[in-house]
Amino acid sequence: MSQLYPLKFNPIFKEKLWGGQKIKTILGKDFGELDNCGETWELSGVPGNISEIANGALKGQLLTDLIKRNKADLVGRSVYQHFGDEFPLLIKFIDADQDLSVQVHPDDELAQERHNCPGKTEMWYILQADEGASLINGFVKDTNREEYQEYFNSGKILDLLHSENVGDGDVYYLPAGRVHTIGKGIMIAEIQQTSDITYRIYDFDRVDKHGNQRELHVEQALDAIDFSKPENLKSQYETVPNQANPIVSSPYFSTNKLILNQTKTINRSELDCFKIYIAVGGSGKIEGVSIKFGEVMLVPACMKKFTIEPDGELELLETYIEL
Repeated sequence: MSQLYPLKFNPIFKEKLWGGQKIKTILGKDFGELDNCGETWELSGVPGNISEIANGALKGQLLTDLIKRNKADLVGRSVYQHFGDEFPLLIKFIDADQDLSVQVHPDDELAQERHNCPGKTEMWYILQADEGASLINGFVKDTNREEYQEYFNSGKILDLLHSENVGDGDVYYLPAGRVHTIGKGIMIAEIQQTSDITYRIYDFDRVDKHGNQRELHVEQALDAIDFSKPENLKSQYETVPNQANPIVSSPYFSTNKLILNQTKTINRSELDCFKIYIAVGGSGKIEGVSIKFGEVMLVPACMKKFTIEPDGELELLETYIEL
């Protein structure tokens, strides 16, 4: 069995109809000859998009192979019992140079029935937002399938959807079934279940560079949509330095915000799970391995105690699963 340590991964770059240049200009990631980069998958166990280790003795090895070899030492006993060799979370950075489609993701039950995969509950952390940028998050009122279809068929679906302006550091938790879209001018860090199932409802009548409209999934989406008005939209959280400030606690993942200006020792003997750190500001080291703004690190479950040392100040999202 390999000696485990904090792991970094090579990004997987995705060109998108709506993608921009901020992955390069703000995050400093070179996406090569692509015209744009809409998404960079930083930590992925999605089939066909498996992350490759970028640092240390295990460099070049695939995440899924590492899980098969190390099992609970890497992901934690309860996580391995529940998910087996599949890594349960997908971490992305997303740059919306144009509005994404209005869309919805199925929950676990529907996704398993239709696609034999998990559903897609997710959260967004706004890394950077242009002035006036906005997103869509759920309905403006409780509705139902029939009223929704009336709005849709009359071309007025946007009138039924809640839109709000966003700023840097805002957080949104989006359970599966929530109709949503990321608006143009927003760059986010996304934490989600390991699923790539999206039902597009409306795509603003756009065409790609070949003049083709993207496929819509209007009928499939109907069974996935939660037609109730969301009770909570933006997540509220504290920003107390040098402690874990809870942002999201859900059956799928929990996320804290850490703002560190001094060395912090993480002691998690009670938590039998990996931890993922997403650097959303500054730079530093986790158990001696460097991390900076725009980077992601996986700390194996077997590392029960480790230190995080900021270079001045370091802002992190800390994500894990409590089963």
